[in-house]
Amino acid sequence: MPPVETFVVRVWLPDRPGALGQVASRIGAVRGDVVGIEIIERDGGRAIDELVVRLPDASLLDLLVTEVRAVDGTAVEDVRLAPGSPRDPRLDALEAAADLVAAESVAELLGALVQRTAGDLGATWVAVVDGRAARVTEAAGPVPPLPWLVAFLEGSRSSAAVAAGEAGPDELACAELEAAGSWVVVGRPGRSLRTRERRLVAALARLADARWVELGHRRASLEGRVGSG
Repeated sequence: MPPVETFVVRVWLPDRPGALGQVASRIGAVRGDVVGIEIIERDGGRAIDELVVRLPDASLLDLLVTEVRAVDGTAVEDVRLAPGSPRDPRLDALEAAADLVAAESVAELLGALVQRTAGDLGATWVAVVDGRAARVTEAAGPVPPLPWLVAFLEGSRSSAAVAAGEAGPDELACAELEAAGSWVVVGRPGRSLRTRERRLVAALARLADARWVELGHRRASLEGRVGSG
């Protein structure tokens, strides 16, 4: 018997009662089991949901997509193999915050920021760019060349919406660490980053920035004690 496969299906559907039920019914018709639902965005009478679906046979995936698209007003944006057991986005966010708050050094803080951002968003690459020194201080994945990152950030600074995580190029997001004088930049080619995901990047950046300040105060306090001793 073929192994059970789990997929994440990102679906656009009308934001009306019963639409999600129709999609779930179509998935059930091909023996799919919806084991997780996350609302990514709701705007303009449409919703974007991510459905975690288990299939008894991966060969049913094309049929599943065809069935979902048959629901009036529905479109499938993206289908990908699930990275493991279904995740709870609320728990993921809390664990990310805990990792940042628990960092005991700047290096540990930036490492946690990059890894949690990459993992929670399924990003292809993440970079922390020091805006003052114009250098990458932490990264994960195949990060674009530094001149490209600097040019992108120069353009982003001119847009309050982009800087706040409310808009931006479909496959890119960024957020400022103001106290650190740095930016975290995220790339996910082939999969658009939605408003909720951009807001997550901005929230993680704010947490990291607050922890940066705390670590700086701690370092200054320790240096003061050494100097007075």
